[in-house]
Amino acid sequence: MGQTPHYFIAIPVTDELKEEFLIWQEQLQEKLSYKIWPHKADLHITLKFLGAVEEDSLEKLRGSLRSIVHPEFSVTVGSIGTFGKHENPRVLWAGVEKNNYIEELYKKVELVATSIGFTKENRPYRPHITLAKKWNGSQEHTEKLKDIKDIYGAENFHMDIESFVLYQIFPSKTPKYERVETFYLRG
Repeated sequence: MGQTPHYFIAIPVTDELKEEFLIWQEQLQEKLSYKIWPHKADLHITLKFLGAVEEDSLEKLRGSLRSIVHPEFSVTVGSIGTFGKHENPRVLWAGVEKNNYIEELYKKVELVATSIGFTKENRPYRPHITLAKKWNGSQEHTEKLKDIKDIYGAENFHMDIESFVLYQIFPSKTPKYERVETFYLRG
């Protein structure tokens, strides 16, 4: 018997931005030591990580997500940041503007998911696009991060958001994430 599939809900990154961030990743890989640099097709803005989901909960979730009414909106994307300690920055990310529209969409998705029985997220929502994870560097590499943040922090992009997606995770594949269903914004 196989493992229960894992899922998450996210905003897809536009193809144009995937190309921009692929260039960033290629440049940054020469300077920083991370074990994992996500495939450009896997770049996204997470709304809710679900973990293992049984088939009956998945169908309830999909039905409830279809009922979300939310207008299309735009965000500014750019700037480099990290999660984790300065000497061990476990995630390298591109920042996403936290405006009222993305915050409200996050809250609606969270409400739907918790009403079905998924665990409520207790950390504050910090929208971002993961560019690299699992730090494998030295102190010398962490010193480069400040300069890198200054260089990449100056460039910002505009992204129109028209949908969000339920993804299934396939850890042994590349890319690792497959769309299960796309939910178009309206209202």
